[in-house]
Amino acid sequence: MKTLCTLAVLLPLWLAAAPLSAQTLRWASQGDALTMDPHSQNENLTNSMNGQVYETLVLRDRTLQIVPGLATAWQQTSPTTWRFTLRQGVKFHDGAPFTAADVVFSVQRAQGPTSNVAVYANALGTPVAIDPHTVEFRTPRVNPVFLQQLGTVFIMNKAWCEKHRVSKPLDFKNQEESHASFHANGTGPFQLVRRQPGSRTTYKRFDGWWGQALGLRTGNVQEVVYNSIANDATRLAALVSGEIDFVLDPAPRDVPRLRRTSGVKVVEGVENRALFVGMDQSRNELLYSSVKGKNPFKDIRVRQALYHAIDIETLRTKLMNGLAMPTGSPLPSPLGHYNDPEFEKRLPFDLARARALMAEAGYADGFEVTIDCPNNRYVNDEEICIALATMWAQIKIKLRVNAQPRALWFPKMERGDTSLYILGWGGSVTDAETTITPVMRVPGPQGQGYYNWGRVKNDKFEQLAAASSVEPDPKKREALVKAALREYRDQVHVIPLHRQVIPWAARSNVEVVHRADNWLEWAWVTVK
Repeated sequence: MKTLCTLAVLLPLWLAAAPLSAQTLRWASQGDALTMDPHSQNENLTNSMNGQVYETLVLRDRTLQIVPGLATAWQQTSPTTWRFTLRQGVKFHDGAPFTAADVVFSVQRAQGPTSNVAVYANALGTPVAIDPHTVEFRTPRVNPVFLQQLGTVFIMNKAWCEKHRVSKPLDFKNQEESHASFHANGTGPFQLVRRQPGSRTTYKRFDGWWGQALGLRTGNVQEVVYNSIANDATRLAALVSGEIDFVLDPAPRDVPRLRRTSGVKVVEGVENRALFVGMDQSRNELLYSSVKGKNPFKDIRVRQALYHAIDIETLRTKLMNGLAMPTGSPLPSPLGHYNDPEFEKRLPFDLARARALMAEAGYADGFEVTIDCPNNRYVNDEEICIALATMWAQIKIKLRVNAQPRALWFPKMERGDTSLYILGWGGSVTDAETTITPVMRVPGPQGQGYYNWGRVKNDKFEQLAAASSVEPDPKKREALVKAALREYRDQVHVIPLHRQVIPWAARSNVEVVHRADNWLEWAWVTVK
């Protein structure tokens, strides 16, 4: 506790100066939202913060079930046609009425080449405004996960975007900024007041929110102050001292201490997110490796060797303090549609086998390679990469760890500027399709394979995945999905690690609702 008290004295002045109103929620995590443009980055913290300002036609309740949002009703009028009745009387934060024109505009904006949610938006097909309160979606083919994908596209005000010249999402990977980087105009329960990237972002309650009259605002928060605090100890000290009310991501090593700390409570649950190692399996020569003229990751024996050399139990117990669930699957949830207990099984930790595989592949003496990791995105992300370096040294792979803040790491990865990396994939949608198409398939013009940063290309898998994405029969679709996942697993195209167990830490006077997508819904928070 001595360390906590000392750090509390050293808290930044901007943090100590935060308002002390009983209805002000002051919270923090290690990173920051990447942008206020809701279509520019599909990253969980970014989505969760933008999701308090912007809304979608369908929303998620406390158990992540789909419920009406900006649409009150919908029906599938044909295998490739969906019709939505829009909620009337909804206002944007600037007072403009919400209409079908905003829906059409937003979906088309999200379908653009600089959108980070294009893979989902393009699957929605062509949006057509039937009248001011009715929208029809006409898809080019059957889409068995239409509603799940619809819930990823935030609705913006067409006139506001045109006025501020942000009719297209900013190109984040090339570090573009726009009016939408720092300003927002949604229909949600909170509105953006001031954006200070990498430091502090403030919001105020939007009393014109349509959900208020329906009793959907169950909390009492009037103002939200978000602080990005990179240092684990500083975040912890801020919470214990009462300078902030909530921490989204306490370090696993600090959780036992927090449980014993007066005035603080811990709420935890398994997140819908799997962490895995990705490898460049496309280039004929790796970008960042001592091996010249060839790519060792194209050899399945090398990929298998890396897998066998990971002591996952040590990662779980020593590094993650037990706050991880090892898995053999890259799918976000073991309960997700078409996951299977078979896919949860890992290749065993077996150094002898790993060394033999390296020798068979012609790399008995190992090689050097760089792994790209964020240092403020996942729980212990940089530390995981450092641990992998220690483990893989046992098979003579010398790993250089290139750890960067998420604001630099994401653009680098999205440009494909990597040989080896870790990625965490998850969110509110657990259907296998929402992992297969954006993460596993070959990159394509509709956004598929956007997160396939290893540029994996497997024709057998691709055929199965493409067929499953348009198969309306549930049993046939399940067979196709499982066959695709089995092929992907057998070829060791990625190396799964674990699913995060997410502990949230709050002051004892703060009531929050923990969700498996790791979203803190401010409208449900009560500060007593």
